[in-house]
Amino acid sequence: MSNSSISKAINVLEDLLGGLDQAYWEANSLDRKDFFYDLIGALHAELSELGKLSVQDHDLDYEPVTEEFRAVRPKLSRLRKLVDDFALRSTTAARLEHLINESMVLMGRNAT
Repeated sequence: MSNSSISKAINVLEDLLGGLDQAYWEANSLDRKDFFYDLIGALHAELSELGKLSVQDHDLDYEPVTEEFRAVRPKLSRLRKLVDDFALRSTTAARLEHLINESMVLMGRNAT
C-alpha cells in the first residue's frame, strides 16, 4: 500500500493521462493507438471514481479503486520498459518515463 494521498493521486493520474494522450496522437500505428487508448480508458475510469469522493476524503491514503485501472498495471510496466519504442518523440518518451515512474510509486511499486 502506498502512503500517497488521494489528492496527490489525482494530480499524478491527471498528468499521466495528459502524457498518454500526447503519445496516443503521436503513435503511427493502430496497434500502438489501441495500446494507449486502453490505458487512457482505465485512467478515465479511475479518475471518474476518485472524482466522486468528497473533498474531505482527499487526505486519505490512496489505493486503486477500479478493476480497469488495476488490470492495466502490467501494461504500464511494459510501457515503462519500452517507452523509447512506443513514444516517437524524445520529449514525449522522457515525460512518459517520469510520469509512469510516479504512478508506479503511487500504486505501491518501486520505480526501478
